Amino acid sequence: MATETSSRRDTGVITARRTEPRDVSDIIGLFSNTTDVLFGRIDVVYLLERANLALTLCNEKNEAIAHAVFLDYPNWNITDQSDWESFLHENYISNTCTPLNTLFMHLCVAKEEYAAECLQEIVRRAFITVPELQFILLFIPAETNLGPDMENVFEKMTTAPDSIVDNDFTLLVCPRHRHYPQLYVRKARLEDHDDIRALWTRQSETLKETYSEYFLADLIESQDEDNQAAVGEAGGTAVGFMSLCSQVNVSLLQECFDLGPFHGLCKPHPEDILKVPQEPSLQEGEDKSKQTSQETESVPSPNFEHVPDEDAAVQSSGAGTVPHAELLPGDVKDFKGSATPLEAQEKGAFCPVYRGASNAFCIRLFWIDEKYETRSLDFLQYVFKLFPDKDFCVILVPHHVPEFLLIQSFVRAVPFCTSRFGQELYVFHRAGLLMSFNVRSATSNDLPGVQMLTETLSLNKRILNDFRIFTLVHRDPDGNAPKAFVAEVLDQIVGISVIRDEMHIEYIRSHYNIEAFINFSRHQREEHGHLCHFVLNPIFHHYTKYFLKETLRLAHKSSLYYPIYPQYVEGKFQTPCAHSLTSALHYMAPVRPRRQIVYPLEELGINAPSEQVSKDQLGYSLNHTNRKLVLEPKVSVNTRIVVVGASDVGISFLETLVFCHCFSDEDHAKMSLRSWVNIVVGKMTSINRAAKYVVVSKEQVVPYDYLVLCAGQQYQVPSPTGADIRKLPTNREVLGEWPQRYTGKVPSNHFTLNDSQDCAKAARWLREHMVNAEGNVIVYGNTIDIYTTVEALLSLGIAGSRIHLVQPPLSSNVTCLNNNELEGAVGQALVEAGVAVHWDSVLAQWGTGSDPDLITSASFTTSTKPLQLQCSAFFSFAYRTVDYETFKAINDACLVFDGRLVIDTKFCTNDVSIRAAGPLTKYSRRYYVDEWTHSNFSSKEIGFELAASMLSLLDLTPQPSSVAPEGTDRLIPTYKGCKIKGGVLPGGYHYLHIAKPGIPIRLDLELALCDHGMEIITGEAREGNYFRMHINKYSMVDGITCFSKEPFPASNYICLYGQHERLLNDLCYRWNQGQITDLYRFFREPWSMAIYHDRFIDLKEELRQALLSEQVPRPLPEDAAESSPCPEPLLGPVLRFLRRHRRSLPMYYPARAPPSAGEAAATGPAGADSSAP
Repeated sequence: MATETSSRRDTGVITARRTEPRDVSDIIGLFSNTTDVLFGRIDVVYLLERANLALTLCNEKNEAIAHAVFLDYPNWNITDQSDWESFLHENYISNTCTPLNTLFMHLCVAKEEYAAECLQEIVRRAFITVPELQFILLFIPAETNLGPDMENVFEKMTTAPDSIVDNDFTLLVCPRHRHYPQLYVRKARLEDHDDIRALWTRQSETLKETYSEYFLADLIESQDEDNQAAVGEAGGTAVGFMSLCSQVNVSLLQECFDLGPFHGLCKPHPEDILKVPQEPSLQEGEDKSKQTSQETESVPSPNFEHVPDEDAAVQSSGAGTVPHAELLPGDVKDFKGSATPLEAQEKGAFCPVYRGASNAFCIRLFWIDEKYETRSLDFLQYVFKLFPDKDFCVILVPHHVPEFLLIQSFVRAVPFCTSRFGQELYVFHRAGLLMSFNVRSATSNDLPGVQMLTETLSLNKRILNDFRIFTLVHRDPDGNAPKAFVAEVLDQIVGISVIRDEMHIEYIRSHYNIEAFINFSRHQREEHGHLCHFVLNPIFHHYTKYFLKETLRLAHKSSLYYPIYPQYVEGKFQTPCAHSLTSALHYMAPVRPRRQIVYPLEELGINAPSEQVSKDQLGYSLNHTNRKLVLEPKVSVNTRIVVVGASDVGISFLETLVFCHCFSDEDHAKMSLRSWVNIVVGKMTSINRAAKYVVVSKEQVVPYDYLVLCAGQQYQVPSPTGADIRKLPTNREVLGEWPQRYTGKVPSNHFTLNDSQDCAKAARWLREHMVNAEGNVIVYGNTIDIYTTVEALLSLGIAGSRIHLVQPPLSSNVTCLNNNELEGAVGQALVEAGVAVHWDSVLAQWGTGSDPDLITSASFTTSTKPLQLQCSAFFSFAYRTVDYETFKAINDACLVFDGRLVIDTKFCTNDVSIRAAGPLTKYSRRYYVDEWTHSNFSSKEIGFELAASMLSLLDLTPQPSSVAPEGTDRLIPTYKGCKIKGGVLPGGYHYLHIAKPGIPIRLDLELALCDHGMEIITGEAREGNYFRMHINKYSMVDGITCFSKEPFPASNYICLYGQHERLLNDLCYRWNQGQITDLYRFFREPWSMAIYHDRFIDLKEELRQALLSEQVPRPLPEDAAESSPCPEPLLGPVLRFLRRHRRSLPMYYPARAPPSAGEAAATGPAGADSSAP
């Protein structure tokens, strides 16, 4: 924020921000007669898409008054963007510009009355935003009159004697020191106390409460060899302070953090133990190394020696080459976004032993005036000189403190998953101060350096192979030409990147939300690159953004894409598709996958989309960066959030956090949560609220700052009532004691299926013990899972005569299918398969025979006489509840539990650090809604809202707080997402039920309601073509039930929920006219494809805004509406939508030739009814 005075002497406050796409019209409005003269003809949208930095100044009314665009190559196309550095050195003298410290101004416009002040403020903001920036360059046509405003900011660069550039263009330079100079850092003195104290008082209430009034004076006065203090000075005033100490407890840090890449923060010693002792057989280790590209091996012992500072490097004129051992070859983990599976930290895991002396000093205290915060790194040049025998500077930061600018240049040390250390560790190597970081195209001479850099990586052979293809063959077997670039520091290779042209850009565009980051139409196909490998020495990790920026510039790319493939597909790792782990992942943006239309390809014929859009590929998660993003600030939040339970609620919560669907395996593959989330396998057995950690499986400790409980409810092992069936008891005598928790040993042939792992385990057991053997399988329960389990048993080859479906009494009057016609069809399928069905049966006893680990028989009480069955396998779906160990952990932690974990409407428990959501929870009794729980709502929506409530706690930018209306604090929130269930039922019936959230009631009672609405049903359940739609009194789709012998596109039908029937091609009108006889066929017609498109919701909102405006005429009567053309305010958004998504919706155009807009409007979808919407 700054104060500017216009030429009319009007004074006002202006603010600077990053330019956004919505600013385009304002920018064009600022163009003047001199704009074209200075910068040439400018396409603002195109320029913003490629801008490394674009800044806009706004006045107090948030009106744009100035704008500037900066790129990393010259304006006016003076020379090729990849070769401008040599061009400047050949044509200009006293030139110290490098790609690291230079940007070119491509546009600068401002309101005339603010021009002078705005130009100075914009360049000052550019230097503030990019700390490495030293020069801003601008080419202008020769003999152009600059004017006083430009002359006050820029100066002419002297050309070389033999230069011919000066005949056509003049090069202007704006150096940093004229607008935002570096800080002068020196030793702290007692005279600085008052200045430092004033900063301290303004910035930290915590420090004021922690330390005494005279603490600063004592700290400054007691300086010695081990304890130092430095201040940063600007204009004769101390604006920053840093306290340092050479005594670091490296042993403690080695126990809590993975310090292998930093040699344990110790000096090399002959007795260091850095490698795992050799085992007799290496086969197991070799197999393990091939399992995943997301891991790296142990780092070899680096022999750290003194690395010269930048001054020494410059004075040496190239003679002071740093040996390879000094710059830490090897590990390239993503230190800022690493996921560390707990399994890797078992008790037997190898830990290196370091015998050398400490090689680190620490920053104990640091604060700086906000105006100079971007100059924080100026301190490091000075403080490393204070400790010449130390190579590492470390700083410990509490988890709740967001990353400030100083530590954004440090490397975050990865903590061990079970570490209870209360702070984050950041590390900086003195070699990181070197500014001679240069990126260039690789050559064959670089191979030895690349081999040394990548020798410890699990996929180093693939990196080297791609490197050889580039340097020797220049083309891979697919005909794609890879490009390789190396990063050098003092002639040593410290990084490598390998890219290819992105050959599947249409697939990416249609399957991932890439247009949230780029305006796709403004990028040429050849400008999209595929990042195959990215390796960078961790001590230069803070140059990752620059390395990416240079890769884009040198390769003439505008965007890079990096896929992460799932670790396992059908039990085998997909090595042909996988790339090596990129340490740049933290600086890339995860791209959310898009919901896909399931196309009826046969019906569409030649009007189907291309295979690039419709063909399925191996699912992967996509990460992206572009020219706009490489200099975008990214602040990591180190708050430890522990989520207990991999339920739909928990996964939706994590997805929302990672990306600021029910979930399928494909969805998980496209999210790659393992890249961002530590996976801890086990069961929560206790919670220590005071120390803030949970205990997993009674031994591992996982600390947290916020704990999120999403464990849900699980099927439990039923406890037999113990009734003596010899006395012929009935249900009436035993139901009062049923169900109860089972406390004995669970027999090995008893199964409760709560997740995919349980299902896989049960399937393996059945194949080994049941498929080719004799004996009965008992399926016990009354949820939909009993039917899907019976169908799975039949599909495994187990005869229906060996399967007994035993159903206990219902706990409510609503059955799992809640439809008599469907239940009749399933019942008939069970009879035809030979499956015996037993009703109203309560488990009384199970017999174990001679082997107590196996159930050999099971007895049940019924309403009449007891039932006894031989049993070889028992599947229980009798009742769900909170797992006992979860309950005990919650209860012992003194969290309020009332049948379920009690929460308020904001997901808070009685502990402010613990949130909870999902079926595990219930609302507090003060809301008087005991019958309403999260079980009544969509799990995905609950997870999304839970994440939104957490993000408000973690958001670093203050948001305006809204005050809720009085009295609403006692109302529970309303959720609108639909509830979905389905599966394959006996008889091979594919079942899907979509319903509005709420307390379920019997279908016959629902149909009897006076305001129920309309039912549309086609087909019959027994024929396997049943389709039911419920249209409520507001003409909205309120429920869908599909029951079919043939598979159907469930994801398409889910999109129909909540739509108005008029959007569905006048559904009710056509039904009443007898035009619809098969809803399956109706919703496969081409007209419906747009409704399944994931951007259709945006079109609806745009049309809604148009209808709310006064531009649209009042609607005509229905009889006239058929022949009336669509109003122009509504037609425009529809046509724009169809044009924008033509690749995924080609059926709305004739296949023979591209239509005009008018033809498209008149024709409608190819093959559709002329009255389609």
